[in-house]
Amino acid sequence: MDNKVENSFWNRDISYWYTQLKTSAEGLSQANAASIFAANNRHQKSQSAFQKDVILFFSQFKSPLMLLLIGAVILSAFLGDNTDVFIILFIVLSTGLLSFFQERNASKVVEKLQSMIALKSMVKRDGVAKEISSSEIVEGDILILKAGDMIPADCLLIEANEVHTNEASLTGESYPVAKEIGVLDASTELGKRSNCIWEGTSIVSGTAAALVVYSGADTIFGSIAQSANKKTETTFEKGIKDFGYFLMKITLVLSVFILVVNLLNHKGIMESALFALALAVGMAPELLPAITTIAMSAGAKRLLNKKVIVKKLSSIQNLGEVNLLCTDKTGTITEGSITIKGLMDINGKESEFVKQLACWNAQLESGYSNPIDEALRKINMDMGSVKKTGEVPYDFIRKRLSIAAQTATDKLMISKGAFTEIMSICTKVKIDENEEESIEKHRADLENKFAQFGIDGWRAIGICYKKINQDKIVKEDEIDMVFAGFILLQDPVKEGIIATIEELKKLKVNLKIITGDNKNVAKSIALGIGILNPVVMTGDELLNTSPEALVQKVKHTHIFAEVEPQQKERIIMALRKTYTVAYMGDGINDVAAINAADVGISVENAVDVAREAADFVLMEKNLMVLVDGIREGRKTFSNTLKYIFINTGSTFGNMFSVAIASLLLPFLPMLPKQILLTNFITDFPYLTIASDNVDEEQLERPGKWDLKFIRNYMLIFGIHSSLFDVITFITLLFVLKVKESAFQTGWFIESILTELFILFIIRTHKNFFKSKPGKYLFILSVFGLILTLGLPYTPFANDIGLSPLPLINLGAMLIIVAFYIITADLLKVWFFKKYHSH
Repeated sequence: MDNKVENSFWNRDISYWYTQLKTSAEGLSQANAASIFAANNRHQKSQSAFQKDVILFFSQFKSPLMLLLIGAVILSAFLGDNTDVFIILFIVLSTGLLSFFQERNASKVVEKLQSMIALKSMVKRDGVAKEISSSEIVEGDILILKAGDMIPADCLLIEANEVHTNEASLTGESYPVAKEIGVLDASTELGKRSNCIWEGTSIVSGTAAALVVYSGADTIFGSIAQSANKKTETTFEKGIKDFGYFLMKITLVLSVFILVVNLLNHKGIMESALFALALAVGMAPELLPAITTIAMSAGAKRLLNKKVIVKKLSSIQNLGEVNLLCTDKTGTITEGSITIKGLMDINGKESEFVKQLACWNAQLESGYSNPIDEALRKINMDMGSVKKTGEVPYDFIRKRLSIAAQTATDKLMISKGAFTEIMSICTKVKIDENEEESIEKHRADLENKFAQFGIDGWRAIGICYKKINQDKIVKEDEIDMVFAGFILLQDPVKEGIIATIEELKKLKVNLKIITGDNKNVAKSIALGIGILNPVVMTGDELLNTSPEALVQKVKHTHIFAEVEPQQKERIIMALRKTYTVAYMGDGINDVAAINAADVGISVENAVDVAREAADFVLMEKNLMVLVDGIREGRKTFSNTLKYIFINTGSTFGNMFSVAIASLLLPFLPMLPKQILLTNFITDFPYLTIASDNVDEEQLERPGKWDLKFIRNYMLIFGIHSSLFDVITFITLLFVLKVKESAFQTGWFIESILTELFILFIIRTHKNFFKSKPGKYLFILSVFGLILTLGLPYTPFANDIGLSPLPLINLGAMLIIVAFYIITADLLKVWFFKKYHSH
């Protein structure tokens, strides 16, 4: 905006803001909106694609170790050692480029995913309602809102019909806040500004139209987000970070120790410093962040092919840990396509009057979109001259929807909703066309009929009416109604669901259903999907259960029925004491549970607020899609662990041995450039770990981060790797009695080959020859093997301190590597059998 509006916009009426923002009740024109959007973007600092690439490239060299190494190399250039400078800089630059391109591709995947789940909003432009991306909303736009919508800007209400919003993200108050049009004092505090709605909050019930006054970073939520831009860490992220620090501490202590001892042994200052730094770079898990990002983005790409959109990359690891899935039954266990099975009067007979009331109510409602009204609209009853005059939209507190209608003869208020909620507002029942009686005489019979419908597998809701004198209605008018009858609904069990549940069981994932439906319907569904003796817990039982007892009870319950939205959250929190829980939901009533779960899952056509809360969005509401998702999560977890195992086993062991050997030899066992070259050659196949195959056996169990388990592995395989380095040391020095260059060449070959082969050994829990590696991993490992064996025979071998090995020396190194492969594979099988519970 050219002229910024004052902050307290709630103390002016709507006509004032129409003038200030150069708009009207018909909204902005498309041309005006485009020019305002362009002007807003000019004021916002956004990075170009080139700038992002430059920053990403230089970030590859930002680690303290890498900066120290580059500094030492530049210093050695001043001292005249130009050959080493060029070689080391080339290796460092090549390693950086390798990581840069991989991470760049990963970020492209993330950008694509973000664009797929971008929120959309309904606005009025040129007098016509149209859906646009929420990021395109500008000051002066008119928003059209309904229950479940996320609010994309700070707005002043123009129209409000029984509107309640959830403002917990701003005020911390989770109870819905009532909203209405009006003018308030400028000093009114945030929680009491009833004529405003705010970005980051959501519509819980009702419908509204609102004028956008602030958008983007100018909103209250935008300013909070900018100042508090804080990411929450998953268990896996924290584990990776702690592990990185753990390795870094060991690396730094060892490197400083080696530097000091080498200096005390009168070795050159520059040579010793470069050796210690190269050693630190070789031992440090410098690829860990890149490998983790690449593995997760590759997982996200595969998940997208399986119709799962990942909102936060690190959540993929959490999905791999899931061992319990909680879901509503509609659309997941059942088809989700509701059909009307009957429109019954109080005697259980088909009724034209009930049909008429139900169709009028469904055809005229304009609030919360739901499958029941969609099913009723398919009846296509002629509406005649019936017109809507008022509405009290559905909400999850009242659990009913009321319409005021002008018919040819009367003004009627028609309410339909949950049976118990409809019964609670009725004082009479309709006996026939001309007779009504007190509901108390019929209450027991109606409740029995309702229970029997549930036992028969039908969901029943109630419908009632009364004559009114006024046009407009409010929820307080929902009293003294006449009970008309039942609407019977059927949602058949989804074809193939039993096979899907079996697939979940194979992955050691249990299934529990949480539903608002009555216990008899829930029990009928449970029997239909093969649960022989289903244990059902109702919302009332939940209310009377202590938190301690609930933790035990939820373990043995298959279905939670007749639960309130807020009770879903309590169930999830109790289950999390025992399980890693994923919750799948698509409605406003699911948001608290989605937030409470370890992994929140929603679907593409869910309400905005549910999609925004979720970690994953399914493009199909299908549990088999989720089965694929869990498998991909475990695959990503497994592939990330492979790099950690390699780094803690062979790489760390090799570098540790080189460090110790440097204290015992009159020369360096490997030159700094050889250590960096070892790193470079092995980095190629390591970066393809993300696309490696994973054994089926590893996918059958949830993955769990366990630092103690990794330390055990590091100790056992580090010792094993160092033992073979000692054998190499003795063979080269005392058996073959080689000189400096031949020693370094032999150790160089042995180090790289063991690091390449350990990758094939550790990638599977079986014998390595029983598991097929990924194509790229295999090709690049073979390339690395050929390159390593060929380097000593190249024209520039002397420049990197290598020399051609006699056949006997090369044969000795290959025999040591062969024994290393055999023993490492046997040790690996034993290790994973012993620690199989992990």
